[in-house]
Amino acid sequence: MKEHFKKNAHQYRLLGLLVILMLVMGALAPGKFLTVRNFKNMGFQMAEFGILAIGMSVVIMTGGINLSIVNSAMLASIVSAMAMRALYNGGEGMADIPVILIGLLITIAVAIVCGAINGFFVAYIGVLPILVTLGTQTVFDGISLNITRGSGVSGFPKLFQQIGAGTLGEIPYTILIYIVVIVVAYLMIERSRWGISIYMVGGNEKATRFSGINTKKTVMGVYIFSAVAAGLAGILMTSRYNSAKADYGSSYTMQAVAATVLGGTSINGGSGHVLGTVIAVAIIQVISSGFNILKINRNFTDIATGLILVGVLAMNHFLAKGASRRIRAEVK
Repeated sequence: MKEHFKKNAHQYRLLGLLVILMLVMGALAPGKFLTVRNFKNMGFQMAEFGILAIGMSVVIMTGGINLSIVNSAMLASIVSAMAMRALYNGGEGMADIPVILIGLLITIAVAIVCGAINGFFVAYIGVLPILVTLGTQTVFDGISLNITRGSGVSGFPKLFQQIGAGTLGEIPYTILIYIVVIVVAYLMIERSRWGISIYMVGGNEKATRFSGINTKKTVMGVYIFSAVAAGLAGILMTSRYNSAKADYGSSYTMQAVAATVLGGTSINGGSGHVLGTVIAVAIIQVISSGFNILKINRNFTDIATGLILVGVLAMNHFLAKGASRRIRAEVK
């Protein structure tokens, strides 16, 4: 048990911070923050943000980054929305469910293509991930803007809106989808051979390649996984807004990076935990929701998130240095 707490100390510290923040927000906004209504509202937004953060974290675990994650999500959503609008045709075309199923498949298919493009240039051409995804960020965004002329795409079945805005009792469907994504991601990343290869690539790509693991295939899979997560988040955003637009979720890219690093994933790769990212997402969402209820300028959300990120990283640094000194002292 002691070994377990030691191994997952960062996650438990984050969990403690989350509880403290919730209690503070509850005290500052009595009768408003700690309510079913507020948690339900948080659930609608946290799911899409959390899924994007999980998609980002798996890339960062390999030592890469995906700056085009939101842009690929919206490009896939826009193509899908236009297809659904054409097939539905204001209720005179195909039935609701077939239209929605086709739309979902198109979203995932386009997202996979976007992920494969990033993965190909990073894994097989050898271009730096930050340069590749910065370039594809501009390309995907440019395609989206050209297709839509900067406006939103709507006009699909009303049933589609239930995905992002419907509830099962008091629980949003989005949270249920998010939980499924968390479980699947956890099993794939932390309980599978593919997941082990992700950590190995992030720790030392050359040594991993010489050990017989196909590192190019692993990296390609990571970017496709990230893109599929982006596609799922895009579906939730499109459904919640009942439209698809190029600039939806534009703030999520840097927030996803912040949540990943805050969650304990090393920006250099080789380490990280899905559950750490999930807790970090909840922390950022609590701050955002709390500030919104308190009517504090939204820009302060980024400031508070940044301060917490810096504080947690600094604390981890000093704790790591202390542990290193203790080990050296024991050796002597």
